[in-house]
Amino acid sequence: MSFQVLQKDTGSRARLGKLTTPHGDVPTPIFMPVGTQGTVKAMLPTMLREIDARIILGNTYHLYLRPGHELLKTFGGLHRFMAWDRAILTDSGGFQVYSLGDLRTISEEGVTFRSHLDGSLHTLSPEKSIEVQQCLGADVMMCFDECAPYPASREYVSRSMKMSMFWAGRCQAFHAEAQQRPEELVNPGQLLFGIVQGGMYQDLRAESVAQLVEIGFDGYGIGGLSVGEPKSLMFEVLEQTTPLLPEDAPRYLMGVGTPLDLVRGVALGVDMFDCVMPTRNARNGSLFTKTGKIVIKQAQYREDLRPVEEDCTCYTCRNFSRAYLRHLFMSKEILSSVLNTVHNLHFYLDLMTRIRKAIVTSSFDEFKAQFENGYPEKDSN
Repeated sequence: MSFQVLQKDTGSRARLGKLTTPHGDVPTPIFMPVGTQGTVKAMLPTMLREIDARIILGNTYHLYLRPGHELLKTFGGLHRFMAWDRAILTDSGGFQVYSLGDLRTISEEGVTFRSHLDGSLHTLSPEKSIEVQQCLGADVMMCFDECAPYPASREYVSRSMKMSMFWAGRCQAFHAEAQQRPEELVNPGQLLFGIVQGGMYQDLRAESVAQLVEIGFDGYGIGGLSVGEPKSLMFEVLEQTTPLLPEDAPRYLMGVGTPLDLVRGVALGVDMFDCVMPTRNARNGSLFTKTGKIVIKQAQYREDLRPVEEDCTCYTCRNFSRAYLRHLFMSKEILSSVLNTVHNLHFYLDLMTRIRKAIVTSSFDEFKAQFENGYPEKDSN
C-alpha cells in the first residue's frame, strides 16, 4: 500500500499516517513547502533537509513553460535537476491556468492559454498535464482540473465539476497506459491523486467524490477552497467532504493555509497541506510564532535582542536577534529572505510534528484547544 493509517484520534477525525513514495516515507499529517519553479524560494536543499521537509511541491504549468519538460526529462527528472532526494508532489497546472482569467479558453479537450512569459499559445489537456508530470518524475501527480471561482452559479460549478471528472478519467487512463511501459518513465512508481471539485455546493462535492472513487486513485485532493469564500464556509464544506473520502487514502487540502487552518484541517481528517503563506510572508517580513505573527519592520524590534521565538530551535532563532532580522529587512538584504524563510518553514513543519505527537499520545483535542486559545483569529484570515 502507498498509504497507511497508523492511528486515529478518539476526539476528532485526526489521524496519523504514512505515505510511501519512491523517494522515501512521508509522515502525515504533513505540510509541504511550495517550490513552484524547482526551488523553494530563498532555501537551499540542505536547509530544507535540516528542517526535515519530507516532501515539497513543484508546478506543472511553470516548469512546462520554463525550462520545459523535455529538458527536465533529459536530466532524469526534477529530483536530479534541483538536487532534491526526497519526495516531490506536482500540481497539475489547472489552478495556474484558472488564474490566467481572460488569457485562457476552456473546452472539453483542455485549456488553451497564452503564456504569461511571452504570450505564446499553448494547450494543456489532461493527457498533456500527466505527460509533463511524468517527465518531471514527481512522486505524486495531480489530475488536471478546473478550479471554479467564488462566487459562481450552481450551473457553472456543476458544468465545471463534471468537466473535471471527465478529465480525471482521462488522466487515470493515460497514467495507467504509461505504467505498462515503465522503462520509458523517469519515475515508474508515481502516484496519481484525483481532485474533488464542486464549489460550495455539497451535493456537487458528493457527486465529485463518488465519481473519483469509482475511477480509483492513490489519494484525493480537495480543491476549489480558499478561493475567496468566507473561512467559515470553507470549513463547513471541508467538514462535509472529508467523511465521504476513502479511509485508506491520503486527503490533501490544496492551497491551505494559516497555522490555525492546519490545526483545524487535521481535526477534520486532512492529511496533507500546502501553501505559499510561510515563504511569502517571510519575504514580506512577517514571522510566525505560537502567539501569532510579528511584523519585523516595526520600530519596536529595533533594539530587541530576543530571537523570533524563545523556544524555537531553527537556525535563525538559535543565532540571530529580532533587531538583526529587522536590520536585514530594512536594508533589503537577500539574507533577510533566507533567515525569515528558514524560521517560517521550521515553524510550520514543527507545528505538524507537534500535531503528530499529540495524535500519538491521544492528546490532540487538548493540543488544538491550547493552540486556538493562544493564536489570534485575525492571523487566520
